[in-house]
Amino acid sequence: MPVPPPLPTLSVVVPVRDDAALLARCLAALAAQTLAPAEVVVVDNGSRDGSAATAAAAGARVVVEPRVGIPAAASAGYDAATGAVIVRLDADTLAPPDLLARVAARFAAEPDLVALTGTGRFYGVPRWRAAVHGRLYLAAFHGAMLAALARPPLWGSAMAVRRDAWVAARPLVHTTEDVHDDVDLALALGPRARVVRDRRLRVLVSGRSLVGAAQTRRRFARAARTLRLGWRRCPPWARWAARLAG
Repeated sequence: MPVPPPLPTLSVVVPVRDDAALLARCLAALAAQTLAPAEVVVVDNGSRDGSAATAAAAGARVVVEPRVGIPAAASAGYDAATGAVIVRLDADTLAPPDLLARVAARFAAEPDLVALTGTGRFYGVPRWRAAVHGRLYLAAFHGAMLAALARPPLWGSAMAVRRDAWVAARPLVHTTEDVHDDVDLALALGPRARVVRDRRLRVLVSGRSLVGAAQTRRRFARAARTLRLGWRRCPPWARWAARLAG
């Protein structure tokens, strides 16, 4: 029988700011994984609650990033990660027990896989809102960003990227701009990078992002800014040309 390829080591990165209660649930779900990560890196992004203490009590390595904002916090976590594959979750992500095993197996079996992204269901909001708004939100996000990026976008609540790909893309990542850090990283990886969306990587995430018109406007403005910055390097038609050329 053929010998299966060795599984890559995994570093899980979780940025957090004043989210201790949800972070505790996120870390408990990570502790219940069928495949343990090599490390869990929690990036304390200027928290004033017990987020850092919660992370330390759960056995995570705490990295401090004083520049407030997810782009800076996520980048600091990726820089600190030592695993061959970096798994990114949000502090409100609840991962099923087999999430990390599935991620490791795909990267082991597919050497050309640069990044992997999952999907999710929303909790903490009425069921109708999670079913209707949640599905519409994720469908709109993936559809619009697929057209803009010429391949599946990354989704920060459940994604993974090879560490060497992060190191190569790092100089192109924006850490001071008000951007969607996951989309910004997808742009920085370049149009030829193989990024796959795996619908079996399904997590639970807080539905708080579905509530509030002001927050929705901020998300759209941030998305537009992220795309403008990325398209300065490589506009969408050039991305599609590179993608179709193989």
